[in-house]
Amino acid sequence: MPVVEADRAAEKADMVIESYGARTESLIHVLQDVQAEFDYLPRPALRRVSERLRLPLAEVLRVATFYSAFSLEPRGEHLISVCTGTACHVKGAPRILDAIHRKLGLEEGRQTTDDLKFTVKSVRCLGCCALAPVMTIDADIHGLLTPNQIPKILSSYG
Repeated sequence: MPVVEADRAAEKADMVIESYGARTESLIHVLQDVQAEFDYLPRPALRRVSERLRLPLAEVLRVATFYSAFSLEPRGEHLISVCTGTACHVKGAPRILDAIHRKLGLEEGRQTTDDLKFTVKSVRCLGCCALAPVMTIDADIHGLLTPNQIPKILSSYG
């Protein structure tokens, strides 16, 4: 999904805010609905939420960055979550992350591919310790991973 235009993001934020009555206590719900529209939280929408809910922009950003469900950047079509919890870490999660980054051509600090096909993030636990190291791609679980498996797995997602 390309970066959205400022006017469209602000208009959508206005519609969502109206549905909640412009109450400050609806901030999280507003952010969820805006993100559902764009798959991330565009800056113009965040500014509009700040203005309309009469909250400092810093407060809106604090909430948007606190919860891992929110994203301030456009995300890829496929979300890859690599467990880095204790069991996965010990069994090679850092090597799995490295293999994913190499395969996707992601440089240090980047999470999303240029073509917006994949977004990669590390998570603390996926609740699949017996499958360590483990990752999910969208709703699919891939466990007992080795770095050599990564190219084949990723290619199956296009």
